Amino acid sequence: MKKILHISKYYAPFVGGIEQVARDCVNSFGAEVEQKVFCFQHEKGDAVDRVDGVEVIRAGCFAKVASQSMSFSYGKLLKKTFREFQPDIVIFHYPNPFGAHFLKKQLKRRPDCKLIVWWHLDITKQKLLGKLFAGQTKWLLKRAAKVVATSPNYIDGSASLQSVKEKCVSIPCCVNHARLQVSEDDRARAEQYRQECAGKTICLAMGRHVPYKGMEYLVRASKLLSDDFVVWIGGQGPLTDDLKKLAEGDRKITFLGKVSDDDLKSRLLACDIFCFPSITKNEAFGIALAEAMAYGKPAVTFTIDGSGVNYVSLNGVTGIEVENRNVGQYAEALRRLADDASLRGEYGENAKRRVDALFTNEKFQENVRNLIDQL
Repeated sequence: MKKILHISKYYAPFVGGIEQVARDCVNSFGAEVEQKVFCFQHEKGDAVDRVDGVEVIRAGCFAKVASQSMSFSYGKLLKKTFREFQPDIVIFHYPNPFGAHFLKKQLKRRPDCKLIVWWHLDITKQKLLGKLFAGQTKWLLKRAAKVVATSPNYIDGSASLQSVKEKCVSIPCCVNHARLQVSEDDRARAEQYRQECAGKTICLAMGRHVPYKGMEYLVRASKLLSDDFVVWIGGQGPLTDDLKKLAEGDRKITFLGKVSDDDLKSRLLACDIFCFPSITKNEAFGIALAEAMAYGKPAVTFTIDGSGVNYVSLNGVTGIEVENRNVGQYAEALRRLADDASLRGEYGENAKRRVDALFTNEKFQENVRNLIDQL
């Protein structure tokens, strides 16, 4: 029986894009393999628990530096895990330079252990950190049997992956259809929202309020729209107060704050257009975008060179893509969709078909199992 060790920065119940992909990887297998997960704990003190029946080993964290968790016990605990578990395959979710430092030590002792590097994104914001760990990253990529990216766009656009393109495979993230299952209560709430906004085009955006999500540009685009629009902005983050200040005087915009799964479903059902204004490659894929497409909603996105966003939603097929940070073009795209119900319907149907073909749990699990079989 194969033994697979998954190494992620954090893991469920922590909610995050990388963590969700790591969990989806684990859940791609059944009793045919033995699995463990290794990650950071959110606080001091190591812990061991189980998620979805799989053991999760968590190394206590005492601080964070440039978004990187720091731990006194990580290296010792990882060494113990390797010694006791003896994994045949390691799936390492990148970026995690602190974890990579200790993983490298263990892999040097285990030349027979296969390494899969799951490349979620390049280190772009912390440039000094990226340079500091450049040698380590090159070693990991050279050591890897396979390198996974979330889209072919990211493989082509990542400078770090050019030297190992022959090892790279694309496995898109997946939409959790079970989480998005609609109830009668969800439909009733959605109808209530539509009645409250009768006669207006409802635009919805969801995401953390951080720079790369580009919510600032949606707020600026909203200022160019007539009062025939309603703009809902869900989520929160360090930029929330700045965004609210920027939006002052614009009655079209409503900040929803943290949105529950049930309310998200109702908002997705009620909206006419999904706004996804991310602006940098930090947005490697866009799970929220794919979820909205699963509901048959057309999207408006920016062009992001090397990002999977423009792979998830196709310009002129599932939505409209405009020049990066161009708020005038963004507002015009919203107007075009608002004025053409037939176009919204066409793009929305195409969006749902694309998700059903490429971004389902079943397709993801098939891709992951095929990857392991290739080893």
